[in-house]
Amino acid sequence: MIHPMTEPSPPPRTSPPAPLLDAETVSRLLAGSHDDPFAVLGPHDRAGRRVVVAFDPGAQELAAVVGGAETPLPRLRDGLFGGEVPPGRYHLRGRGYGGQWDYEDAYRFGPILSDLDEYLLGEGTHQRLWEALGAHPRTLDGVEGTHFAVWAPNARRVSVVGGFNAWDGRRHVMRRRGATGVWEIFVPGAREGAAYKYEIIGPHGELLPLKADPVGFGSQHPPETASVVRDIAGYGWKDLAWLEGRAARQRRDAPISIYEVHLGSWKRIWDQGGRPLSYKEAARDLVGYARDMGFTHLEFLPLSEYPFDGSWGYQPVGLYAPSIRFGPPHEFRDLVEAAHGAGLGVILDWVPGHFPTDAHGLGRFDGTALYEHADPREGFHQDWNTLIYNYGRSEVANFLVANALYWLEEYHVDGLRVDAVASMLYRDYSRKEGEWIPNRHGGRENEEAIALLKRVNATAYGLHPGIMTVAEESTSFPKVSQPTDVGGLGFGYKWNMGWMNDTLRYMERDPVHRKWHHHQMTFGLHYAFSENFVLPISHDEVVHGKGSMVGKMPGSWWEKLANLRAYYGFMWGHPGKKLLFMGCEFAQPAEWSHRGQLDWDAAQRPEHAGVARLVRDLNTLYRATPSLHARDCEPEGFAWIEGGDAEGSTLAWARFGFEGDAPCVILCNFTPVERRSRIGFPSAGRWAEAVNTDAALYGGGNRGNQGGVTAEGPAWMGQPSSAELTLPPLSTLIFRREG
Repeated sequence: MIHPMTEPSPPPRTSPPAPLLDAETVSRLLAGSHDDPFAVLGPHDRAGRRVVVAFDPGAQELAAVVGGAETPLPRLRDGLFGGEVPPGRYHLRGRGYGGQWDYEDAYRFGPILSDLDEYLLGEGTHQRLWEALGAHPRTLDGVEGTHFAVWAPNARRVSVVGGFNAWDGRRHVMRRRGATGVWEIFVPGAREGAAYKYEIIGPHGELLPLKADPVGFGSQHPPETASVVRDIAGYGWKDLAWLEGRAARQRRDAPISIYEVHLGSWKRIWDQGGRPLSYKEAARDLVGYARDMGFTHLEFLPLSEYPFDGSWGYQPVGLYAPSIRFGPPHEFRDLVEAAHGAGLGVILDWVPGHFPTDAHGLGRFDGTALYEHADPREGFHQDWNTLIYNYGRSEVANFLVANALYWLEEYHVDGLRVDAVASMLYRDYSRKEGEWIPNRHGGRENEEAIALLKRVNATAYGLHPGIMTVAEESTSFPKVSQPTDVGGLGFGYKWNMGWMNDTLRYMERDPVHRKWHHHQMTFGLHYAFSENFVLPISHDEVVHGKGSMVGKMPGSWWEKLANLRAYYGFMWGHPGKKLLFMGCEFAQPAEWSHRGQLDWDAAQRPEHAGVARLVRDLNTLYRATPSLHARDCEPEGFAWIEGGDAEGSTLAWARFGFEGDAPCVILCNFTPVERRSRIGFPSAGRWAEAVNTDAALYGGGNRGNQGGVTAEGPAWMGQPSSAELTLPPLSTLIFRREG
C-alpha cells in the first residue's frame, strides 16, 4: 500500500497540439480554390522547426526523403499531408494502390521573376515580355522543370495543368506576383514537349474553360488546343553576314520583289495524306524556287498558331508560337536561315487587329474583358466575328509591341506586314451609325490604335534599323509610311490598294471598252509618291469567286495570257515595290484554294512556263536596273511620255535612277491591235528592248523591234528624240538605254 504522502503528483495539464492547418485552409486546398498556396504548401518554419505540407491526391501515404532517409508525413485529409521534416534537401515519395513514385515539391522553390521584371510588367514596358512570361524549360537547384508565368489580374486562382499533373488544377496552383496580375510557378519534371493549359477561377468564383498560354511558344496540332512547352533557346544562327547587309536590301532605293506564300497550300505531299511541306522541306524547295524566280523576299501569310485552317492564319490564337502544322520552332528558324543563305528576306504577316473568340483563346481570359474591350461597339468586329484588342491598356499594348520584337529577334525575320490596318485606325470601320463610340474628341479615329502602331514601328526600327514594316492600309490615312517624329505612323511601306483595284478593274474589261476607263491606269500616278508603296497582287485577289489572275483577263485563251503578260510588264515598269501571290507567277488557271496545292501540272505546260519565264526575267531586270527601282518612291524617278492616249489604250513613260544610271522607257498597248508608232525618248542613241511580253519564249507572237531601236528622230511627245517602233498587240515593252 502506498502511503498517501508518497503518491505521485498528477501530470500537468497541457493543451492538445494546435492543428497544422485550420479547417478552412484544408477545405480550400482540397477544392483547389486557395489563392496563395505558397503560404501553406511546401517548407515553412514553425518555432524553429521545418514543417512540410504537401498535396498529392493520388497518394495514400507520403514521405519526405532527406539524404535517402524517409520521414513519413502524417495524413491530414484526403491527399493532404504534413509534418516536421529534418534539415537538408528533400524530395517527396508517394505510395498508393500498389505503386510508389518520387518527385520534387514545386512548393519548395521560390519566385523566379525578378523585381525588374515585376516593375516592367506592371508598367507595361517589358520589351522582352516573352523572356518573363510563357513556359521556359530550365534547371533550378539541380532540378529540371519548366517555369510558367501568365498574366491574369482578375483571377481568384490560376493553375497550370498538363500530363505532368494529370490535368488536375489543384496540384500546381500558381503564385501571384504583387499587383502585376502575373502568376508564376516552377514545375519540376515538366519538360520540352509537354502539353499544358491554364485553369483559371474567375473573379466571381467561376471555373473558366481551360486557356492556352497567350505567350506560349508551341501548340498542339489543331484541332487540339493545348500549348506545348518549347525550348526556344540555343539556336546556332549563321546569318550574321545577311543581317549586317540587310538594311541596304530593304531601303526605299533597293529592288524589292516579294513572293507571297500560304505555306499550307504551296505544295503538298500526296503520298503522305496530302500534308503540306514542313518548314525544313520549304527551306529546300520553296527557298530554291523563289530564288530561281528572281524574287528578293518571301512573305508568309500568318504563321503564328491558329485553330481554323479556313482563316489562313488571320485569326491567330498563339501569337508567340510558329504553327506546329509545319514543324517545331527551331525548324521555322531553319527556313529563315535558308532564305537568308539564298539572298532572300523573310516577311511575316502580323495580325494585331483582332483575335478569334475560341474558348481556349484570349477572349475573357481571366473571366473579364482583359485583352479586349467589354463594350462590343469597341471590342467586336462584326465582319469577322472576332474580338478587338484594347490598345489603350498598357499591358495589352506591351503584349503586342513585344510580340513584334519577338519575331524580329528570336526568328530573325526581316519584316512584318501588318494586316487590316484600316480596321485599327477607325472606330467606325464597317459600322453603322450608333454601332461605334467616338473618341474623346468626338471623332472616328482610334487614337489608342494609332499610338500602338507608332510605338510598334518606332520601337522595331529603333532596335533593329535594318528591318521593314508594311501596312495593309486601304484608305487615304495620311503619312502611313512617314516617320513618327514627323507625325507619321512609322511604317516603312504601304500596300497600294487603290492602284491594285483600279488597274485590275481596267484589265478585266474587254479591250473595246478600255478607252472609257483609261484613267484607271493613270490615276495612281497622282499619289504614287505620297507614300512608300508596294504594288500588291495578293491572295485576296484570287479567292472567294474572284478567279485566278489569268481567269480575270478577257478574250480567248491566247488573249487572256497576253493580257496577263502585258499587265505584269506594266506592273514591273510602274513605280513601287512588287508583290505577287504564289501561283500568279505561272498563270495558275483556277483560283487559289487553301485546301489543295498550286497547279504544278499546269506550270509545266508551255504557255504557263512562258509566263513564269517572263516574271523571272522581269525580276532579273528590275534588280539589275537602278532606274526601275532606285527612285520607286520619288517623283524624280518617273516622267510621262504619253499618258493621255485613251483612244488607243496605249501608255508610255520613262523611269530614271540617279546620275549615271541608264534610264528606261516603258510602252504598253492594251488593245489586240498591232501598232506602228513614233515614240518620244529622253535621249538619242541606242535603246535595247530589254523585255517584250509578246516574245515567243513567253508564249507571245514574237512581234517586236529586233532587240532594240535607235532614237535619232525629231523631238516628240515632249522628249528630245524619238524612234519609230512596233507595239505588238496586248503587250508591254521595256527599253533600256545602252552606253
